[in-house]
Amino acid sequence: MYAIMPKESHKNKDKKNMGRIYYMKHRNKIQILGLGLALALSQASSAFASAGTVTVGKAPGETAAQAETSAAQTQEGQSASGTVVTAGDSKVSDRPFVLPAADGAAAEAIEAVILQGGPGTVSAGTGTVGANTGTAENKTAGNSSTAASAADIKQPEVAAEGAVLLNAATGEVLYGKNQDQQFYPASITKVMTALVVLEHCNLNDTVTFSKTATTNLESGAVALGVSEGDQLTVEQSLYGLLLKSANEIGNGLAEHVSGSVSAFADLMNAKAKELGCKNTHFANPHGLNNESHKTTPYDMALILRAAVANDTFRRIDTTTSYEFPAIKNAAAHTITMGHKMMYKTDSRYYEGIIGGKTGYTSKAGNTLVTAVERDGVRLIAVVMKAKGTHYTDTKAMLDYGFALHAAGKI
Repeated sequence: MYAIMPKESHKNKDKKNMGRIYYMKHRNKIQILGLGLALALSQASSAFASAGTVTVGKAPGETAAQAETSAAQTQEGQSASGTVVTAGDSKVSDRPFVLPAADGAAAEAIEAVILQGGPGTVSAGTGTVGANTGTAENKTAGNSSTAASAADIKQPEVAAEGAVLLNAATGEVLYGKNQDQQFYPASITKVMTALVVLEHCNLNDTVTFSKTATTNLESGAVALGVSEGDQLTVEQSLYGLLLKSANEIGNGLAEHVSGSVSAFADLMNAKAKELGCKNTHFANPHGLNNESHKTTPYDMALILRAAVANDTFRRIDTTTSYEFPAIKNAAAHTITMGHKMMYKTDSRYYEGIIGGKTGYTSKAGNTLVTAVERDGVRLIAVVMKAKGTHYTDTKAMLDYGFALHAAGKI
């Protein structure tokens, strides 16, 4: 025979099953409620604590002093050895979790976690705790790390007497050494000559060289052998000016634009003033020694910045070799760029270079202007009155500038 169970017994069984189902269905919410309650109690306790933090619980064998040390480390954004308990996670921390004393906003956030049982964050001081993510962040620590890395960047060591590093986009001086002191520029003068020519001529214009232009040069001056009556286009002349640094070509271009070297120098000085140069005076288009022909590292940076903003200047000035046409005294031949940082095969090559010019006279020493662009950042480096260190000085400044960019300082 089979015993017939009373109906009341079935009802009791159903109630038990329903309880188990309810618990399984709402287990996460119950855990969230538990966490929220613990956090709320922690914040309430802090009102009576003399310190700014309260420790909820203590790891086995851990002294109160150790617990306080752990609390301080957690506040500073250092990772605790245990796992942080978060809503929706069944893991239990093997270390106490420490929160700074909460203000009213933090208490409301805790209440929201308890009532909603869903995603959210509890903010207290500098730390944030994700209700569901189980992650702790400390943005202050991250910012301090960035600041520290920027502070670790050492200023460049520059041996030349004058130098400057300019952010072309903003005009900010990133590094300067006697940046406003006047020096003889030598052939970096030709950057201004080319800029003025490009603003006043067509590339296909014909330049006819005079006797004055081709003979009025000091002994030993660099030249291409152009003589009276030779004709070149403006474009051909600019290649000879910027690559070979031919001085007679500077004179010929000046006469073509203004009728005389002195009148062209007036155009150069007017352009310098327009660009914001305050300590510059040009007396000729080539940079050969002249007591009144001087400029500063900062002013030259402004001039090169303007020049590399011209597409035609950049195209000509970054050409490393060019077939120069035949003239009366010489057959057609290849001329090459004097700036060594433009050659990929040279140990001094600098990636991203978009323009520059070398210079040297007995009074000027080595001079060098260089423009480089990387990752959208354009830097202008100028070195004046160097004794063979013009390339290492330039590299040191450019490396410094791009290190600042990598650290988020520019």
